[in-house]
Amino acid sequence: MVKFVVDANVAIKWVIPEIHTDIAITLLDDDTNILLVPDFFFPEIGNIFWKRIKRGESTLDQAQESLRELRQVNLQIFPSATLIKDALATANRIDQAVYDCVYLTLAVNHNAKIVTADERFVNAIRNDSLSSYVCWIEDFPNL
Repeated sequence: MVKFVVDANVAIKWVIPEIHTDIAITLLDDDTNILLVPDFFFPEIGNIFWKRIKRGESTLDQAQESLRELRQVNLQIFPSATLIKDALATANRIDQAVYDCVYLTLAVNHNAKIVTADERFVNAIRNDSLSSYVCWIEDFPNL
């Protein structure tokens, strides 16, 4: 079994076809993968759907169906309150959002890799001591 922290910008690709969807889906194809997320994962996903509705890219009904599909994925959910102290320190050090660093802290705490499609975050962490915990989505199939 291999543990992966999956951020919202990767998980959304499971239900909305976009660049890297084929790679993101491979996380689901291997039933030995254990997928970890922080507790604010679903509100973050909901916000992505809300933005798509506002831009006219989706309807509320479509978004709710996609949300239902995502809720069927076997995810281990962890409280962000236990991750926030280290996430804040990391965010301060690498000058990135605390939200992103919560995912990273979750990966560190579970000796996992965070799979992300956030290239800005990947570039920001590249020279940090925690960079080995981060996997750019295009590199995922090569792990």
